[in-house]
Amino acid sequence: MTHPPFADLTIDAPDRAMIGIVGLKGSGKAALLRLAAGLENPASGTVEAPEERRLIKLGEALNFSPVGLLALDSALSCQDALVRERACLSLERLRRTGTTILFASHDQPLLTRLCDEIWWLDGGRVAAKGDPRDVFPKYNRFVTEQLIPWGRSLSEPVDYSARRGDGRAGIVSLETIAADGQPSLVLRSREPASVRVALRYSQAVENPVIGIMIRTRVGLEVYGTNTELENVRVGPCAAGDELRVVFEFSCDLCPGEYTLTAASHDPDGTAHDWLDDAVAFSVAADRYTAGVANLRAAVRVERAAS
Repeated sequence: MTHPPFADLTIDAPDRAMIGIVGLKGSGKAALLRLAAGLENPASGTVEAPEERRLIKLGEALNFSPVGLLALDSALSCQDALVRERACLSLERLRRTGTTILFASHDQPLLTRLCDEIWWLDGGRVAAKGDPRDVFPKYNRFVTEQLIPWGRSLSEPVDYSARRGDGRAGIVSLETIAADGQPSLVLRSREPASVRVALRYSQAVENPVIGIMIRTRVGLEVYGTNTELENVRVGPCAAGDELRVVFEFSCDLCPGEYTLTAASHDPDGTAHDWLDDAVAFSVAADRYTAGVANLRAAVRVERAAS
């Protein structure tokens, strides 16, 4: 079958199956659903489907009456928790009675819960299909590979609105650095990363301590360290001295949004310049991991002797 954006598509949905469909914008998800629902005819080839078909799009009323094929285009995205749970039960009942369901959504946990298999579309082709546990890591790896260069293209000025300190030093720049050594506002989980703090001292400071703190979007402190804790002596610094301090680490964070705080202060905590939550950055990963810290668990199953 050919039909924009599909150049040569052959794919079969098993009977009584719920198929999750994922892909980026322009991948062909919407076109595939319209073809499956009989709302469009292919440019060439045929679509073999039950006579009774229905498409439910985002914002439309949820109609789960019996039908041979049901296509959903992000139909549950704007629904509350109660409606979603009722919809999940209704979809399972339809599947059990013989309905084939095509469900396009960005909600991976929901698709993993409901679907027998996942179709990943990319530019009008099927990039992968099969068990959600096999397809989603490949799809997420693809998305992450797009995010990292996009993060390099972003330029976000340091937020000085929560600045405090006596002014003996000033933080000139604050950057998150990806594994390739380039500034990026998107880091990849489980890869090397670093934070680079550039400072200029306007007055002499005998023994400055430079520190950083990573927090979640809601303010939970995830990790913090400073040159004193790491046994690195910075000073003495004279007026006019400029420094660049680099904190290198493995980015063992779960996917999500984080903020970065940086400071220069005396050993007793007296701040020269302290910027709270001055830079926002994201962490992307190939697979979903709950929480904040990616502890890289290894799983072992042990059976008790009978």
